[in-house]
Amino acid sequence: MQAVILAGGLATRMRPATDAVPKAMLEAGGKPFLQHQIELLKRCGILDIVLCVGYLSDRIRDRFQDGSQFGVSIRYSDEGKSLMGTAGALKKAEALLAERFFVLDGDAYLPLDYRAVMGCFEAGKKRALMVVYENRGRYDHSNVLLDGEFVKLYDRSRRDPSMAYIHAGLSVLSRAVLSLIPADRPSAQDELWRNLISSRDLLAYRTDERFYEIGSASGLDEFRRLVEQGRMS
Repeated sequence: MQAVILAGGLATRMRPATDAVPKAMLEAGGKPFLQHQIELLKRCGILDIVLCVGYLSDRIRDRFQDGSQFGVSIRYSDEGKSLMGTAGALKKAEALLAERFFVLDGDAYLPLDYRAVMGCFEAGKKRALMVVYENRGRYDHSNVLLDGEFVKLYDRSRRDPSMAYIHAGLSVLSRAVLSLIPADRPSAQDELWRNLISSRDLLAYRTDERFYEIGSASGLDEFRRLVEQGRMS
């Protein structure tokens, strides 16, 4: 199995902590957050990792190199200073990607059975799958409406009580989905999700496992407490 980690953003919400290091390199328990993600993927049997990097990417390359010291294989797709958005980063990495792959947000930590997620994707015979958590506004604004086994609506700006679920920072894509992403301009995953929803091609995988994020100061503090308490699996 292969996983792509989106770790190229500017992380402006986390400044000044990210003035000198990318968000993925913020530490928890003496390790960069990205190392916690890689160790989780390894425990789940995912050894082929592609890092989509951009902002201060040399800090990430210097620490993780080819991944061999962590027992995985790491390759890089570097956007440099011309950031292409979360979907555009996947398009740029196209030559490195397998026929199907996980996509993990660079600020998300989600401990669950990744093999089961991939099995659900393969059984569903659709082009994409989004892992969702029944949030009901607890940890952030809920942004997903389901219709049976499919995602019916994804909208981060809308506030609607019927949107009980939240994207948990993990998805599975087939390589064919990359044809929907423009190569000549920046593109966010939001746009990709809308396209897949319109063709009823976005499966939903419900998880009861809480996800953690470091996209905010409070989220980083919470993740650090998780590490300190040894509740990583």
